[in-house]
Amino acid sequence: MNMRLFLSFAMACAAMAVGCQEAEKEVKIIEYKGPASETVNVETIYSDSAKTKLKMNAPLQQDMQNGDILYPKGMFITFYENGQPTTTVTAKYGKYNKKDDQYFVKNDVVVKNTVKNEQLNTEELYWNRQRRQIFTDKFVRITSAEEVVTGHGLTSNEDFSNYKLTNFSGSFRIKQ
Repeated sequence: MNMRLFLSFAMACAAMAVGCQEAEKEVKIIEYKGPASETVNVETIYSDSAKTKLKMNAPLQQDMQNGDILYPKGMFITFYENGQPTTTVTAKYGKYNKKDDQYFVKNDVVVKNTVKNEQLNTEELYWNRQRRQIFTDKFVRITSAEEVVTGHGLTSNEDFSNYKLTNFSGSFRIKQ
């Protein structure tokens, strides 16, 4: 009798163990890839030696788990030199890539150098913080008080005061 009880108990344990293993195989772990946090109406200020170098505003900031930051509703950046605003950048979408320490903006990108009274219009633009450089390989239009210049591709310092077009396509003078 004890042997039957022992065999019944052993078979029940084996059946439960097999059943548990099969249940574990059926469970699929889904990794969450969305934002770790969201902040609305963000204002970020970068400074050096207690002097403002950059001010960035965005209606929505999403901090991702890998350190990247998304600005899905756009962003507005102001660069400063000696405490004075020199350049602004606006776009309808932005992203900070932590691995490359680089910002990317797209959709109706406008860069205005208020000192030189020049404006850059493009659809995509990168800003490398370490090199203090902006660049794109997309179509660009640069408007000044005297002329409009167009081309594909541009490299510039971050305040858009010194730039180089990769493929110049044309220019025309503005009548005064």
